[in-house]
Amino acid sequence: MKFALSIAGLLLAVVAALMVIPMLFHRDDGQPVSDQGLPWQVDALYGGKSRVFNLILGESTVADAREKLGKDMQIALIAAPGETGSVEAFYDNLSAGFITGKMIITAELDARTLAGMRERAPKSEYMESSTRKIGLTAEDQQKALMAPIRAISFIPSINLDPGMVEQRFGSPAERIRSSETIEHFLYPDKGLDVVLDSKGKEVLQYVAPGHFAQMRDPLLAKKN
Repeated sequence: MKFALSIAGLLLAVVAALMVIPMLFHRDDGQPVSDQGLPWQVDALYGGKSRVFNLILGESTVADAREKLGKDMQIALIAAPGETGSVEAFYDNLSAGFITGKMIITAELDARTLAGMRERAPKSEYMESSTRKIGLTAEDQQKALMAPIRAISFIPSINLDPGMVEQRFGSPAERIRSSETIEHFLYPDKGLDVVLDSKGKEVLQYVAPGHFAQMRDPLLAKKN
C-alpha cells in the first residue's frame, strides 16, 4: 500500500512539473520565451563593434531595435539644462529573453541634427529634476529610426549584487566607485559598464567596445 502511494505521489509530481515547465518558457500571451538576447550574451565583433540583445552597436538602427524588440517604443529628445541632449528610444517593460526590465536606446545623431530637432519640436515636458523630454515631429521620428544605435542601457527588474554580476559576466577588468553607494564594474572587451547602486536600481550600460573610453574616461575624471 505504501509503495502504491509513493508511486501515486511521484506521478502527481511529474504531472505538476509538466504543467509548470511550459509556464517558465512562455510569456503571458502564450508565445515562447527566447533564451537569446539575454543581457550577458555580448559578442565582440569586427571593427570594435559588439552584438547584444541581437543588435549590433554602431550598425543596427533604432528601427532594427523596434523590429526585434517590439513596436511599443517611445522616442523623444532628452536634454538637461545647457545640453543639446540626445534622442532616446524607451521601453518601459521589456523582456530580454526571460529577464524583464526597462531599456533606453540612444541614437547616433550629430549636434546639428539634434539642434534642428529641438527647434522643430511640437512640445516638451519636464521629467525628473530639470531634464526635459522633447517631442519630435513625424519627419524627425523617421530620421531617429534610421539612425544607428550608439548605446543601450538596460535596467533589470531584479536586484543585482557583485556575486551575480561576476557569475554572469565574469571578473571585471576594473571596478570604480563613483560615490558612496555606486560602483561600476567595467568590461572593456564587452563595451559594458554594470552600475551597482546599493540605494537604487542597477543599470547595465552598453557601447561598442571601440568606444569604451568614452564611458570610462568620465568615471576616471570624476574619481580624480
